[in-house]
Amino acid sequence: MEKEEYFLVRVDYSEKMKVFIYGQKINQEDKSFVRGLISQLKEAKIATRVWKQFYDQTPIDFQKAESTTWETYEDIVKDRPTVLICLGGDGTILQAITYIRDTGVPVLGINMGRLGFMASIEKKLIPDAIYQLINGLFSVVERSLLYLQSNIPLFGDIPIALNDVTILKRDNSSMITIRAFINGDFLNAYWADGLIIATPTGSTGYSLSCGGPIVFPNAANFVITPVAPHNLNVRPIIIPDDSILSFEVEGRNDSFLCTMDSRTEVISSKHQIAVKKCPYKIKLIELQPVSFLNTLQTKLHWGLDQRN
Repeated sequence: MEKEEYFLVRVDYSEKMKVFIYGQKINQEDKSFVRGLISQLKEAKIATRVWKQFYDQTPIDFQKAESTTWETYEDIVKDRPTVLICLGGDGTILQAITYIRDTGVPVLGINMGRLGFMASIEKKLIPDAIYQLINGLFSVVERSLLYLQSNIPLFGDIPIALNDVTILKRDNSSMITIRAFINGDFLNAYWADGLIIATPTGSTGYSLSCGGPIVFPNAANFVITPVAPHNLNVRPIIIPDDSILSFEVEGRNDSFLCTMDSRTEVISSKHQIAVKKCPYKIKLIELQPVSFLNTLQTKLHWGLDQRN
């Protein structure tokens, strides 16, 4: 197991701190939280740029807070923000990483709904979160990504996934057959509705709902989890993350789905797909006293059995 990069960050005030904000549509009752966040950043004299779609769709006077906008990966490369604050849930973070990619910009996830595994800061704690951020009282953890290659190009120039890659049947079609190989050696032929390849981060997502194990984020592993397998002796397995997985797919209907987190492409039996560990990682900010174990206990209600 690799040692997790976990350290206290001290902000270098020799250069002015820059914050990018990314978010999706928010509820009416959340406007006050976002307004408070923007005001607190302005009071701290922190340069703030808001993702343009969020800027345009959110009924808040960002101009009053002297916030400008950003739109693309190239904006992040050019401006090099100190941190990207993500307003939403885990799904919003999955979308945000398609803009961050290999820039190394850390993400602070503030959850605007139910508690998330990555977006683990509650919106009511925004003032304390910004205080810790400004004063460097946070830790940074690195999360592995999956990288997809295909003989027929898929997912443009961002074939990466923080949670999982899946190969699935379409609609109500019959089950499919997925032949899986590890480093070129045959692993299994899965007769199933699909197959999930999850990172440790993604082990608490779709994979978990299909019976996969929870894997700690710093574990150097991937999880292969079948979706509704027909052969009942097939179970989820954990493999080293330096493995290269490859897949061949066939079915009665020659049309299947391949997903990378929240993005989807239609594939056929002509696609030859390989999945491996991405050469770079995504950085997530953890505030005190939040940790992965603390989030597990809170979200899954561990230790709350009345017999304890």
